[in-house]
Amino acid sequence: MKTNIKGIKIFKSKIFYDKRGSFKEVYKENLLPNKKLIFDCMSNSKKNVLRGLHLQTKNSQAKFLTVIKGKIFDVLVDLRKNSKTFGKHFSIYLSNGSYCSIYIPEGFAHGFCSLDKENIVYYGCSNYREKDYEIGILWNDKELKIKWPIKKPILSDKDSKNISFKEYCKNFIS
Repeated sequence: MKTNIKGIKIFKSKIFYDKRGSFKEVYKENLLPNKKLIFDCMSNSKKNVLRGLHLQTKNSQAKFLTVIKGKIFDVLVDLRKNSKTFGKHFSIYLSNGSYCSIYIPEGFAHGFCSLDKENIVYYGCSNYREKDYEIGILWNDKELKIKWPIKKPILSDKDSKNISFKEYCKNFIS
């Protein structure tokens, strides 16, 4: 499935049903030739939790993300300095019922807000997490104009101190 930002890919999973329930193929190596996912993560979030917008300033991570349970509003911000869509964002609703996964290339800030009582998000990453290079951009930055579906999210202490998009550009884009 195509998106308005080059590199982002949406995949519809194959689902197999029988009297026991269903079976879902989430990821196959041939979906992303030349991309290796080496680090898997999973988050469990209550309703109205917002995580992000996260990125690593060195050893940027590509991610392949799927929702195991619940529903999220997923947001990607293009931070690739020579991209025609630098500073633009892409958003999508993902749920366990949508049977879709998303590929997020290196060079994007990523965040999501949880919309159901319990939300389990699973993602594979192309690089390991590097705490010293992790930063975040404010979820409600005025320049990014992201229309989140909630007004008062539950944030971590770390995410409540994220930097503005303008500050990110000043300090990390040369």
